[in-house]
Amino acid sequence: MAYSVKEMFLTLQGEGVNAGARAVFVRFAGCNLWSGREQDRASAVCKFCDTDFVGTDGAGGGRFADADALADAAARFWGEGVERRFVVLTGGEPMLQVDDALVDALHARDFRIAIESNGTLPAHPGIDWVCISPKAGSQVVQRRGDELKLVWPQAGADVAALERWDFAHFLVQPMDDAHAPANVQAAIDFALARPKWRLTLQAHKALGLR
Repeated sequence: MAYSVKEMFLTLQGEGVNAGARAVFVRFAGCNLWSGREQDRASAVCKFCDTDFVGTDGAGGGRFADADALADAAARFWGEGVERRFVVLTGGEPMLQVDDALVDALHARDFRIAIESNGTLPAHPGIDWVCISPKAGSQVVQRRGDELKLVWPQAGADVAALERWDFAHFLVQPMDDAHAPANVQAAIDFALARPKWRLTLQAHKALGLR
């Protein structure tokens, strides 16, 4: 199949358990919880997304004819002579496009594969690191993985139910919107009150990274 990618770039992972790790980010176009267009935000399930995932016109993005073409592009961004390859599949919602062929092609190029997903679609079993960021009002089917990342505050989130899911790490991240300072304090208070959770911040924004 062909893949629609908004952008692709080499950076450092800015948040979560893998923060600071060198990574190729592949941002897929499209999402099933919001069209990505401002006129649809108010009626979307996910109203707070801060990412542009519309189209294929971003740096490194485009339409890739097959899995090998996409995996080769990721390998070029990583470069030669650098071991421990790491790729992060994100979006939008990457599981709308990730399939057997792409997972196999990335593994064939020695990539460890991470995914950042809203969890409304099952994560591919071949993915090495599963990060789920649940959105209140959505039906999450991927309730196990490596990292659960809750953007906070989020009206309607059933925190007690989330804590019963099977994840190795539970992270709370302040929502990045017009109320950011208050959201940071709310996330700090959350982590202090619930020791199962750790605070994670979007360090890439503070550092000026993509």
